[in-house]
Amino acid sequence: QVQLVESGGGLVQAGGSLRLSCAPSEGICSNYAMGWFRQAPGQDREFVAGINRSGGTIRYADSVKGRFTISRDNAKNTGYLQMNSLKPEDTAVYYCAADKGLVSIRITDYDYWGQGTQVTVSS
Repeated sequence: QVQLVESGGGLVQAGGSLRLSCAPSEGICSNYAMGWFRQAPGQDREFVAGINRSGGTIRYADSVKGRFTISRDNAKNTGYLQMNSLKPEDTAVYYCAADKGLVSIRITDYDYWGQGTQVTVSS
């Protein structure tokens, strides 16, 4: 069973930055599309960003375009989510996920999930 481990969450003031990392438990990075999702209290989990296996196709939710950057380093078997200009509404638990197929915005397309990392943005 592949496991994904997120890191890099924390507390930051509005306008600040954080970088999240996602490392699978085995060398699957280059074989899977990777995505980031988030879930705020009382809300559904939502798509944030996704990147295909090669890194050539990237998708973002409208709410984070221009502020967040998804990337991957297949040699290091790690994915990243750089979050800049953070807003209080970005506060949520952030999850990384791996998809055997093409990059997708749908939760149900992803095969493996991490446990999540908390991001809190204070105003």
